[in-house]
Amino acid sequence: KRKGKPITILEGYNRATEDFKLLAKELKTKLSVGGSFKDEKIIIQGDYRDKIMKILQDKGFKTKRVGG
Repeated sequence: KRKGKPITILEGYNRATEDFKLLAKELKTKLSVGGSFKDEKIIIQGDYRDKIMKILQDKGFKTKRVGG
């Protein structure tokens, strides 16, 4: 359904779902991109792995890059 376009998926958050939804909204706003929240995952349109990792680390999250 993506027609070969890259996406960034965030998963593994084990706190309240509402907090994760707020984080998704904040990331989409800061990066000025589209995305969604489905099945306990944040899906961001585009390859923003490095920028998202920096934002999350600044907030105190431990991050791990998976994949290519």
